[in-house]
Amino acid sequence: MVATTLEKHLAATANAIRAAFRVDELPKTLIVLGSGFKGFEKAINSSKNIELGQLPHVATPSVQGHGASLVMGSVDGTPVVVMTGRLHLYEGLSAHDIVYPLRALSQIGVKRVLLTNASGSLRSNIPPGSLVAINDQINLTGTSCLIGPTGKYFGKQFLDMSSAFDAQWTQKICLLDKTIVRGVYAGVLGPAYETPAEAKMLAGLGADVVGMSTVQEVIAAHQLGLKVSCLSFVTNMSGGLGETLTHQDVLDLVAKNQERLQSILIQTVGV
Repeated sequence: MVATTLEKHLAATANAIRAAFRVDELPKTLIVLGSGFKGFEKAINSSKNIELGQLPHVATPSVQGHGASLVMGSVDGTPVVVMTGRLHLYEGLSAHDIVYPLRALSQIGVKRVLLTNASGSLRSNIPPGSLVAINDQINLTGTSCLIGPTGKYFGKQFLDMSSAFDAQWTQKICLLDKTIVRGVYAGVLGPAYETPAEAKMLAGLGADVVGMSTVQEVIAAHQLGLKVSCLSFVTNMSGGLGETLTHQDVLDLVAKNQERLQSILIQTVGV
């Protein structure tokens, strides 16, 4: 019964996307824009878009700095589809809600996904303004999109995560800019930022940066067999290692670096 209902939901979402874009299949490359990255969609040529709220069974992002649309077009000659915002657990959604758009898009052509996010640094040698290519993650959200009947519908429920991030794609991204470093991302529930004790704990666990998104999408994409890469822009030092932090500070630093970030994203799509 669960699978049957889910199949109907996925079909309805997929059909709505096909109708909006007038295509049978989407481009192979999906980009998910994280906090402050909204605006990259302006670099898309011959674009068409639909609001996520117009798609059946898809939640709408509600966080400042996030868009709420699905855009299709091309970037520097490469066909892409872009989610201008993402969903978060702290918005009161489930792990399955978070990854539902990704699962639906994979049904109609998406084969690889570039995730972006803003993060806090846990290392003194990764200061604000750094760009990190994530090559591993720690899921500390307390949940998983693989839980229950819905989780196992899409593939292996007991999933080997040792190769969740595509090594070749990550390597190519690192070659685009010598300032890009590799790192481990800790995904936490949020929305409160980390205490000093929590930041110290996360660093001790082996994390380099911390944020409130991404980990569920990586799990879902890997289960679906998609190639995954992730770029994280460091906006602050975490847990009292820097100045008192606000969400507006995050958005302001991203805005100052927007031209650089967009240039790197454009290059990343083509590799």
